[in-house]
This record gives sequence, structure tokens and C-alpha cells, in this order.
Amino acid sequence: MEKKTLTIFTPAYNRAHTIGRTYASLCRQTSKDFCWLVVDDGSVDNTKELVAKWIEEDKIPIRYIYQQNQGMHGAHNTAYRNIDTELNTCIDSDDYMPDDAVEKIISFWEKYGSEKYAGIVGLDKIHNGGIIGTRFPLKMRETTLQGFYEHGGSGDKKLVYRTDVINEYPEYPIFEGEKYVGLAYKYMLIDQDYPLLIINEPLVIVDYQDDGSSINMYKQYWNNPKGFVFFRKTEMVVTHSLKRRFMVCVHYVCSSIISKNRSFVKESPIKWMTVLAVPFGYLLYRIVKGKVAKNKKMQKPI
Repeated sequence: MEKKTLTIFTPAYNRAHTIGRTYASLCRQTSKDFCWLVVDDGSVDNTKELVAKWIEEDKIPIRYIYQQNQGMHGAHNTAYRNIDTELNTCIDSDDYMPDDAVEKIISFWEKYGSEKYAGIVGLDKIHNGGIIGTRFPLKMRETTLQGFYEHGGSGDKKLVYRTDVINEYPEYPIFEGEKYVGLAYKYMLIDQDYPLLIINEPLVIVDYQDDGSSINMYKQYWNNPKGFVFFRKTEMVVTHSLKRRFMVCVHYVCSSIISKNRSFVKESPIKWMTVLAVPFGYLLYRIVKGKVAKNKKMQKPI
């Protein structure tokens, strides 16, 4: 089989009811210079049978990997270990791509890409709606993800990375009993060494689900404190804005309280700021605890 330029990988966890739309959008792509890698993160629905049927149809090249449930970051680890194309991008199992997205990615990279860049950053579009957050300034040709947000940018953006670059950096850690580490951990590290080329067009259409990680962030926050502590410690070091750094310390204190870690000041990369953040972190802890308790109460059957 001819080697492709791009791997589109999809972490899937009980998304048999939405992943068909992802597949259909890939079949419609105007460029076929890609393969699809599905990382099934412990689904108990019929995801496996669906993907097996699509492999048999042979409309696009598909690889399927099953693993015990580790969370989104664990599925990303598995994907990166198994990708052998020059470029890769993640399309979630409840999202899909515009019909010409692959063609845009590959032609843009062939024209402008080089070893100077980690890859490409494009826009996310909401299902039945407009662009998520802000577009990039028209004259801006390159950026880091961190730099874009620190200068007032907002909203999810679609990342297309060079596979050799993404694998230069450590894998996401797996914490026993937890299922979440922010995917931006790797992106923050890459930002320190490489810029991204900007394509000011939507590369994915997003359809947030009621049980998705974006919707259930308070629950994620409460149930995965070690993952959040790990993420905040990294963010403390790489964040340039003093205001943002203090907010990170507040979140670090909150997650440390949830995880019952009394050594959090000693373990902090910025101890003096962490001490200043303690009262605010405790207040945030009370707020998060209240939100989680309220959500549990609302979800109880009447």
C-alpha cells in the first residue's frame, strides 16, 4: 500500500452512535492522501464491529487498535506510538471534517512546511454554527498556541503536527485511578521549541456531546486531581503572563487539596507564588466541590 502523508487518528469510547459521521466525512475527502487510525479506548458498544465493517468496505485505509480504557490522553499515547506518516491530526469520534480538509492540509504543508515548524494550526467550526472563538489575525503567518492565547486569542483550534516532532516529547503520564491529563501538556512543550504555520480556515466541524470531556469539566477536575496537578506544574513553568501564572497556582492549590497532597508547596516550581495562592485555591476548591455535588444531585433519578 502506498505510504500516505497524513494520519487522521480518532480516540473512541462508546461513540458508535457518532463515529459513523466521522467515517462518512473521511470517505468524502477530495484528497485520499491519508489513513485513518481508530484507537478504541475500551468501548463496550459496537464500535469494534462498525470499524470492522468499514475496513471490509475498503473505501479508505483504516487501522484499528483496541486498549483498556485509559482516557483521552492514553489513547493519544497509543496513537503516537503507531503513526508512521509525516503528519498527524486528531479528529474526535463525535466530530467530522469538511470535505476538502485533507486536501487543504497537505497542499498547504507542501507549499509552506519545513523543519522550522511543528506543523499547522487551523480553525474549529461548530456543528450548525460558526467558527469557535477568534480567527487568527489576517497578516499572521505563524504562531505558537500559547502565544495566540496569551495575546487574546480564544476557542479550540485544530492542530496538525509533524509526527517526528510530537514524538520528541514525553508521553502523557497515566495516573492510577484517573482518566484525564490535559492534551495541551505536549503542546506547551512543543511551543517552547517550534512555531506553527497558520491556516485561517476550518479543518474540523465540532459537535460537543452532553457526556463529552468539555461539557463535564467540573467532574473531570474533581475525579482527576493528580492529572491536573501534573499539568499545572508544567504550565507554571512555561507561562509568560504573571497574571496567568498566579491563576495556574490557584488551580494547582485546588487540585492538590482534592488529591490530599500536603507537600504541594514543597513540590511547586514557584513556591512563593503558590503560598500566596493558597486562600484563593481553597476558595476554588469549595466552589468546585459545590458544583460537583450539585451536578450529582441533579443527575439522581426522581
